[in-house]
Amino acid sequence: MPYPEQLKELIKVVESTRAERVARKKKNEEVPFLSLDARTDRLKYHPDFKDEGRHELSIGPSKGYKIAHEMAEVLEAHSRVNPADVDLSKTDYETDVLILGGGGAGTSAAILAAEQGCKVIIATKLRHGDANTMMAEGGIQAATKGHKDSPYFHYLDIMGGGHFNNVPELAETLANNAPGAIKWLESQGCNFSKYPDGTMKTIHGGGTSRKRMHYAADITGAEIMRTIRDEARNHSDDIQVLEFSPAVELILNEKGECAGAVLYNMETEEYITVKAKSIIMATGGSGRLHIQGFMTTNHYGATADGIVMAYRAGVKICFLHTVQYHPTGIVFPEQAEGILITEKFRGSGANLVNIEGQQFVNEREPRDVEAASIIKECIEDGKGIPTPTGKVGIWLDSPMIEDLAGPGTVEREFPGKFILYKRFGIDISKEPMLIYPTLHYQNGGLEFKNTGHTSLPGLFVAGEVGGGIHGENRLMGNSLLDIIVYGRIAGKSAADFANENVNGSKLSLEHVVKYNEEADKAGIAKDKVAPMLLPNYTDARTREKQLTSHYVGNMR
Repeated sequence: MPYPEQLKELIKVVESTRAERVARKKKNEEVPFLSLDARTDRLKYHPDFKDEGRHELSIGPSKGYKIAHEMAEVLEAHSRVNPADVDLSKTDYETDVLILGGGGAGTSAAILAAEQGCKVIIATKLRHGDANTMMAEGGIQAATKGHKDSPYFHYLDIMGGGHFNNVPELAETLANNAPGAIKWLESQGCNFSKYPDGTMKTIHGGGTSRKRMHYAADITGAEIMRTIRDEARNHSDDIQVLEFSPAVELILNEKGECAGAVLYNMETEEYITVKAKSIIMATGGSGRLHIQGFMTTNHYGATADGIVMAYRAGVKICFLHTVQYHPTGIVFPEQAEGILITEKFRGSGANLVNIEGQQFVNEREPRDVEAASIIKECIEDGKGIPTPTGKVGIWLDSPMIEDLAGPGTVEREFPGKFILYKRFGIDISKEPMLIYPTLHYQNGGLEFKNTGHTSLPGLFVAGEVGGGIHGENRLMGNSLLDIIVYGRIAGKSAADFANENVNGSKLSLEHVVKYNEEADKAGIAKDKVAPMLLPNYTDARTREKQLTSHYVGNMR
């Protein structure tokens, strides 16, 4: 759908101020960064600061913790399975390392575990690679530029972006292992964007003090996922992939260790049991819960399942009181609503401008400040751009990039978005994009250590399902880094545990029984179940066709 005439008229306002804004950018005379006090004041417009959307947990190991009610609803729920109906005297599969989740974190973990001599099963909800990793566009941070940068500066940026509330050891491990992660990806065949001499291209991201953002055009996540998925498939003798088989419960043994999982085959509607010496939780995020009603960049299966299962088994949660809303998600055309517009556009020079064609925020502020500024401009100041259906957004002036870097730059550097918009009859090298913040990342998650260990022996964490690395706000490029660094760490740690551990023989779901009893005492309705598995987009008449947060009858 091309821009209608009413929006084309408003684009003329953007065009009328572009030359002046380009001139200012060339002179480095842009809108200044906000002071720390001003940033704090601006953040009151961020959705995280709306207390009415929160709920205090009444059950579980983090009882009393106040988080988004959408997240609380899936944590405060009964199990989808009746433990009494699950026969654990025999199992369908047995392996050394079981990995729950087939995205970037789970796949990189599988490769490392296999290299340690372990047999590995990846159980994934959809197809192998259907994950938020594929949706990531802008880049991956790493201090690889010699004297101009170092893990020290990277660490400071991570901590500052997270409002210095991060778990320091987790942030330190991320920064220190970043250069090695890039080297490993390139050795696996990952095609990063490079200059003719072979040097990797790097740019700034919001909240970064150095240009350390490595990228593969605007499809960095897809390129990383392609690379490591191919490598995992090269280990086919050691890595088995069970697609359309999400986990619904963890299994413990008589020693209190995590010793397997109950899976649900979404094609045959049957339950599957897997026994393992160690388990890696790599189930990703929760964007499909649509916290506070926001659109989301996340893939279809991002429903917080891993947090639910581990929480039920006794692992505490942290930092789930904060959620990241990416500043620039598509708000028009509505067929593409919520899709991420990479921060790389802003890093390459595109201004955010209001209905008056004026730049109102520095584009390299941290994501939470950037998103809050856009919301303030639209809601508080009334300077947003109305869409034909009554929504509101801000212009991201992508044609500026052509003026700054030359004709053809947008199509060359942003092929994914150029092609997407072209399908709707919009040329983003000539017309700006209309954006609004979109639910993007789960800042918090399960508590874990920088070795990947959790408080539950035998259970390890990798990727977005873990909390603490990014504090209360993640910087661009650190999520793709997280899945590689902590995916590899978890893979190695889980393999070491499996190789050294003699697994108990008696398997149990007693922890699920106890959790259900706790839910009963708290007065939680019995038809309220989790994990959710798939988002509830259906109405009451068709709900039986989809797995949701409410019980709708027995499954085979």
